[in-house]
Amino acid sequence: MMKVVDRMLDWENAGKINLLNKGYPLRAPQLLFRKIEDTEVATQMEKLRKGIMSTTPETPAQTEPTPAPSNKAEIQFDDFAKVELKTGRILTAEKVEKADKLLKLQVDLGTETRTIVSGIAQHFDPAAIVGKQVTVVTNLAPRKMRGIESNGMILMATDAAGKLHFLQTDDTVEPGSLIS
Repeated sequence: MMKVVDRMLDWENAGKINLLNKGYPLRAPQLLFRKIEDTEVATQMEKLRKGIMSTTPETPAQTEPTPAPSNKAEIQFDDFAKVELKTGRILTAEKVEKADKLLKLQVDLGTETRTIVSGIAQHFDPAAIVGKQVTVVTNLAPRKMRGIESNGMILMATDAAGKLHFLQTDDTVEPGSLIS
């Protein structure tokens, strides 16, 4: 048997303002969420302090810092082993027409030169990165972006401020050197 309260929640009653008469008895109120005790809050805050603030200027770290959680699925070693990484050198860089974020790069990989389209235009002046040593994923399937076929991916690191950095070796190595 459908109660009056249930019928008030039907779609055709949406927006009506006089669904309840004066003095209509309502159900007893129920909590939507359980009460969180102060001791539970204090325990969680202490866990956060230990994980986030493992070092302070006054005291050295007593435990290893907790790594930031990854938002990517875990993969097996065999999956990672499929990725081919090589060093490259940017020969030319130019902005892609009608694209604020894209640069078209010609990258020397030792035995070949590849066109790679990279979304780094807002971070780098094209002229400033010519000659830069880079790390390239070379066995990525080609992908067309703005009508240009990209044949690889330049690996970058992003710092806490959102600034991009090229991944490169300490010493200059020949373009096409395998990274393992």
